Amino acid sequence: MEVGAFLLAFLAGSVNAVGLLGFSHQSVSHLTGTSSLLGLALADVDLSVARHLLLTLLSFLAGAALSGILITSTALKLGRHYGFSLLIEAALLVMAMLSLQQGSDLGIYLASMACGLQNAMVTTYSGSIIRTTHLSGIFTDLGIMLGNRLRGIPLNGRRLLLFVLLIGGFICGGVVGTWLFRLLHFTALMAPA
Repeated sequence: MEVGAFLLAFLAGSVNAVGLLGFSHQSVSHLTGTSSLLGLALADVDLSVARHLLLTLLSFLAGAALSGILITSTALKLGRHYGFSLLIEAALLVMAMLSLQQGSDLGIYLASMACGLQNAMVTTYSGSIIRTTHLSGIFTDLGIMLGNRLRGIPLNGRRLLLFVLLIGGFICGGVVGTWLFRLLHFTALMAPA
């Protein structure tokens, strides 16, 4: 499970790096910043930007909903629904790349949908313990673990390792995604696909 979590976080980190470098510094793998930008756009009555940001949020939500339709069990069966979900994620990223190469914002929405699908799939499998497309919750959990340890409560070593691998995977994916974007522009999305 740890290796899979690292790899999925790595892929999400690379998709997000492409997003930040190529989509006007906009994240597609986590939505807190996008939601804040939506609030700013609404306050400024910039309806074009607000529409774009709302579509990005709704695309992530649609990907998560698609996962909810496809994944009916927390039992990992790669040959079945999980494998099909990963195939759909890859197809979404390829379509995102092709759309972005044509200058279409549809690519942003497809990449966000792919991230929503992945995040929901992993969340379902892990029982809401693992998130691979954003790190705020993981850092929160690490802080809680640190506070508990300072109070004398022993650390859960396996969970600590998992969190470190998720953080490391996302950051390493960001590094590789950056390198690939600088070399290949939006074709860099083929790597995580």
